[in-house]
Amino acid sequence: MTSSTPPAAPIRVLIADDQDMVRTGFRFFLDAQPDITVVAEAADGETAVRLAREARPDVCLLDIRMPNLDGLEATRLLAGPEVADPLRVVVVTTFDLDEYVYGALRGGACGFLLKDSGPTLLAEAVRAAAAGDSLVSPSVTVRLLRHLTAGPKPEPVVVSRPAPATEPLTDRELDVVRLVALGRTNAEIAAELYVSLSTVKTHLSSVQLKLAARNRVEIAAWAWQHGHARPEH
Repeated sequence: MTSSTPPAAPIRVLIADDQDMVRTGFRFFLDAQPDITVVAEAADGETAVRLAREARPDVCLLDIRMPNLDGLEATRLLAGPEVADPLRVVVVTTFDLDEYVYGALRGGACGFLLKDSGPTLLAEAVRAAAAGDSLVSPSVTVRLLRHLTAGPKPEPVVVSRPAPATEPLTDRELDVVRLVALGRTNAEIAAELYVSLSTVKTHLSSVQLKLAARNRVEIAAWAWQHGHARPEH
């Protein structure tokens, strides 16, 4: 008699957007994925924060411009550096203004996606966030890199705990950090560096300890600030 491994529980998602059609579209597509299920919806930021705290979804998809409480403040309340048990937040918006991107990253978001990125990238962002990974729209990533590696900078992205590295990163760790800052997933980093996925995860764990970074977005921010990432052309 053979034993089968039970299927993994689906990724539980909250959608917050003030437009009914956007929420309906997101729910329709995400619920059609075999590994994702939508467990809550909200039309404003206050409701989103309340439902997120009650339901504890694996991933929260938050719009920026919402009534009562905007998505940036909701992100800070759910995932910010002062939150003891932060949720994983992906900001999904029509607006890619720099101040929104910086605000989302400073507020603890682990992803920033434009609504016109398409449904496939939306599902990838949900899966990445649920796995402790991150995904930022490629166009946003490249522009951020160009902005943050140019001088002078009006207001840099600040990681939540900007302590210096307790010990220097190795050359291989810096290779991983550079690719994280360019928006690569763990699988893409493994393929590009010709190493195993577990090796990439080991390097990332070491980097997080050395930088006192909570997540890979903070790792990317450190790379941008310290000149270890350059935009691709």
